[in-house]
This record gives sequence, structure tokens and C-alpha cells, in this order.
Amino acid sequence: MTVHSGKYLLDKLRTFNPKKLLNKNKQVLAVMSSEHEIIVNEIIKLLRGGSTHIGLKDALDGLPAHARGDKSVKLPYSIWQLVEHIRISQWDMLQFCLDANHKSPKWPDEYWPKEAAPADDKAWEDALKQIDDDLEQFIRLFQEEDIYKEIPHGNGQSLLREALQIADHTSYHISEIIVIRRLQDNYR
Repeated sequence: MTVHSGKYLLDKLRTFNPKKLLNKNKQVLAVMSSEHEIIVNEIIKLLRGGSTHIGLKDALDGLPAHARGDKSVKLPYSIWQLVEHIRISQWDMLQFCLDANHKSPKWPDEYWPKEAAPADDKAWEDALKQIDDDLEQFIRLFQEEDIYKEIPHGNGQSLLREALQIADHTSYHISEIIVIRRLQDNYR
């Protein structure tokens, strides 16, 4: 540790320029703001499906209606069950972020539909619409709030952590959808 004389410290105080310090802090904040913006934008791309993996819309593009509930490929879930699981899980994570009183569905029973196929086209379209709507609501929250701050009613979760969990969870199940479609011989 360096010890300075009183004269040295007085000279430093006399030449201290608070504007210079303020300008330096503004530069640091500008860099931090820029880096934060990069992180937010990259995670939004990840949430929507992009860069290194495709999104749900692309994975489902051209899926014949009869294939939604097909379990002939001997895998544990149909595409409908995976879509519903994505919907329920994403909704649960969004509601957790928004509402301290939110009660999550019972794991695993209430996260997975029993029915292999949707009741009708409306049920299919409603599920896809809710996935889109909930994702866009989460993205708005992610853009507007402090993504690093712990969610007060959680156990260490933050919006950043929830965003990464939504992206990871959804992309995992999208890959299963693609595998099922390839086994059904109806994917690209």
C-alpha cells in the first residue's frame, strides 16, 4: 500500500475534475449499456429460434394434421403432446415471473396432456397462439425489466435465468418434434 503525504493529496484534490470523472463514468455506463443490449438481443433471438437452431414455427411448418397425434414411431410423446408441454411449461415460467401468487401445475401430470392428438384444429391453433403470445409477453418483460435482479418470490431465479430456461427447454423439445417428423417421413 502506498502512503502519500498530505501535500500530495491536497494537490490531487485541487486538480480533481468531477466533470472528467463523470465523463469517464458515462463512458463506462455506455459500454455496459451496449453490452447489456447485445445480451438482451441475442437472448431474444435464442427465444424466438434463430442463429444455431430453428424455432417452433419452422419445426411445425408443413406438418400434416393427421401427424399431430401420431405415435406410430414408438416414442413416448406425440407432436401434439410436445407442443402442449411447451405451451404449459412456457406459460408456467411466464406466470412465475409475473405473479408471486402463481401456483405451478403438478409435476409431471399437469405438464403433459394425456391425449395424443388435439381435439380439433381449433385446439391446435389455440395452443400455437398461446405459445406465441406468452413468448412475446415474456420478451417484453425481458426488454423492460432488470434481467439480473432476483425474482423476489423465487429461489435465486432472475429473468435472465428464466429466459435461458425457456430457450433451452423449448429447443430441446423442438428437436424431438423434428426427430418424430423425420421418423414419420414428413420433414423436408
